[in-house]
Parts: sequence; structure tokens; C-alpha cells
Amino acid sequence: MLRPTAFDDIIGQEHLTAFDAPLRILCEKEALGHSFFYGPAGVGKTSLSRVIAKVMQLPFYELNATSLKVEQLRKIFEQYKNALQKPLIFIDEVHRLSKNQQEVLLPVMENNSVLVIGASTENPFFSLTSAMRSRSMLFELKTITNSALEKLLNTAMESVNIEIDADAKEYLVVSSGGDARAMLKLLEFALNVQSKLTLELLKSLRPNALQAGSSEAGVHYDLTSALIKSIRGSDADAAIYYLARLIDGGESADFIARRLVILASEDVGNANPQALTLTTSTLTSVSKIGYPEARIILAQAVIYLCASPKSNAAYLAINKALQSVKDGNILNIPKSITQQNEGYLYPHDFGGYVEQEYLEKPFKFVKLKTIGYEKKMQEWLKIIKK
Repeated sequence: MLRPTAFDDIIGQEHLTAFDAPLRILCEKEALGHSFFYGPAGVGKTSLSRVIAKVMQLPFYELNATSLKVEQLRKIFEQYKNALQKPLIFIDEVHRLSKNQQEVLLPVMENNSVLVIGASTENPFFSLTSAMRSRSMLFELKTITNSALEKLLNTAMESVNIEIDADAKEYLVVSSGGDARAMLKLLEFALNVQSKLTLELLKSLRPNALQAGSSEAGVHYDLTSALIKSIRGSDADAAIYYLARLIDGGESADFIARRLVILASEDVGNANPQALTLTTSTLTSVSKIGYPEARIILAQAVIYLCASPKSNAAYLAINKALQSVKDGNILNIPKSITQQNEGYLYPHDFGGYVEQEYLEKPFKFVKLKTIGYEKKMQEWLKIIKK
């Protein structure tokens, strides 16, 4: 009953649904191309796709990449093979598409006989082939603000006779973590228990908030930022506190672990190479074990990272090299190190190192630091090059 049927019904995504938003303009001109939506759960990715199908007057097929059969796709393609109207194929969890599934989609994406829209809680461009990426656009959906959730809740309350205490209403909004679906589900479950909603009833159904429990927009990102910066600054007590805030707020163990893996390379790097191994193991462990025990694994990783020597040499090196490429420094590969091996000197025949041309022009991207294991790496490189 509350599912949006028009762009103006969708809450919290005005950058996509406002009358002058490029996505909406393309849809109303029936010119939207293959697109991928990503953003947190419950922010309206499926609802937006349904609205697009209605606006563009396209038959709508809702599929999920985790259960999608290639034969399903082929049946749809065959059905509309000679039709004047093309279907909109919506694929949820699109980042899980196999290479084979992507290859089946490519021809119809190329000839535009169907419109493909995918959705994911993760940026799907990292899992899609370059051929899929080059034929599509990417749109991000934002976490829904508490004011937008409150607006949706008021609409829901108008359609149903609800008695609700003020603190219960606030909890419905604040504890939903920007997830409209989660808020409406909690409302639905509570109404199935009794018509008068109290804070006690809601907390019996959802004991913990899906985020940190603050009504301030962006608290999720602020807590994550505080955790990362505390680890970077080697303050273990502060880091553990912010970890506790994230866990208590309902943040997924997977999300926290992924951030720790990134930090292990960005901020610890080769000053302690084992940090990447430990955080990768953390990510694997928490995904299999889950809460409440996952909290211990995360705490171990956080303390380890705090106590590790820090280096951002790898982070700086790749950024510098990428900027060089973007600035137009596209160098020819010396023939000696191409597949032809023309004049290539095999380092193992020279004790592990031999001077030869690896870059057409000299560039200095990597600057190791004299801290932790990077100091040993630096010393080893100096020794072997003598």
C-alpha cells in the first residue's frame, strides 16, 4: 500500500527523483539506458526500478542474481524477440552475477532489446566485467534521513488507525538506521501485537537500533571515521570504544571487518605486512561466525592494528602512479620485459638482481618509510642493488 508509484512518492532520493534530476529526465524521455543502483538496504532501489518501469511503460521482470537461471533470461528474450515493446529486467544482488550470466546479458544490452537495471548494497562496478560497465550507468542511493523516514511514517499512520506514544514514534525512526523497509516492518509486526504502540513493545521486537541510535544524520559515517582515525592514531582505548558503539548500533560485522582490511593496507601497509593477513582472516571469520562472538574477533583485530607500526607508503605510491597515468604519462614498455623477452636479463642468473631498463623514463613513486618491516625492506633493496 505504501510502495511508491511515482517519482514524487519516493523519499530520500531527491538527487535521482526531483523533477530536474538527470535520471528522472531520462526516464520521462524514455531514454534511460542500462543502469545499476547501489546503496544501503531499504533505501528504495527496487521501488525506484518499479517506478521507472511504470513511467517508461515497460513490462517489469524482477529477478535475483543468487537464484537466476540463464534459461529464465533466454525465455524472456525469446518472448520479446520481435515485439515493439522491450521489457525491463531488474536484477537484485547484481554483484553476484556470474561471468556466464553476464555474457548472456551482453548481446541484448548491446542491441537494446531489453533494459537492464541491477541493484546491490555494494558498488557492483567492481564485480562486473568491463563490457557490462561500458554499456551502463551507475547511480548511488543514499541512506534515508530521519526526517524523510518520519514523513513516511506519518503517511503510514494516516492510512491506518494507530495510537503511538511520542517516544515510540521517535524510536521507530531513529532505530531504523535509514532503512525504510526496516521501519515499516517493525511497525507492521508491532500492529499485529496491539493497536497502541509503546516504546516497550517496539524494544521487545527490536532490542537494538540498526545504527548508533542518534537522530543526527551521518552518525554512521562519523562513528566509522572515528574508529579508523583512532586506529590510525594508535589509540586502542578510543578505537575499542567506537567499535563498541558500532556493534551496539547494529552495524554488520562484515562492514566493520572490510574497513579494517582497507586500513591494514592504507595505514599499516608494509610496516607490518601481517596486518593484512590478520584482517583478511578477521573478515572471513566474522562472516562465518556472526555476533555475538564476532565482537571478540573484531576487537582483537582493532587492538592489533592500533599496536602496529604505521606506513601509508603503498597508499601514496599507487595514488602517485595513477595520477601520473591520468596526466598522460603512457610509456612504451621496454622490449626486454615484454613477452618477446628481447634482451631480457634473468635476475636469478645474477644473484637476484641485475640492472636493466624497466621503465622508459625514470619515475619515483615508491618511498618506503624507516619504520617497522619497511625499514628492513628498504635496507634489503639497498644491499641487493650494490
